[in-house]
Amino acid sequence: MLICSCNIITDKEIERAITSLLDKDPWQLIVPAKVYHTLHQRGRCCGCFPNVVETIIRVTEEYHARLARGDMDSITFLDRVRGLRGQFGSHGHEGRSKSHRAA
Repeated sequence: MLICSCNIITDKEIERAITSLLDKDPWQLIVPAKVYHTLHQRGRCCGCFPNVVETIIRVTEEYHARLARGDMDSITFLDRVRGLRGQFGSHGHEGRSKSHRAA
């Protein structure tokens, strides 16, 4: 499936980039900019970044589950990140007050 239409990047390419980053250091913080840098691309309109974040969370959970170290801290942490994203990252008003007018 096509994730980024500006750079024509598929979900499989993003998953491979995330996995290669996790192979280097399984506990590093992976953000969309780091994934794009690994792919030798950069975000243009950045409309795909929410989908990239969801892919990062999913692939990281699967990666750590495959390691099977019995360490559930990573899953708990990712659930907390997902909760914070819902709490702080899903506002459509971009911080504007209701009385804001484009004059």
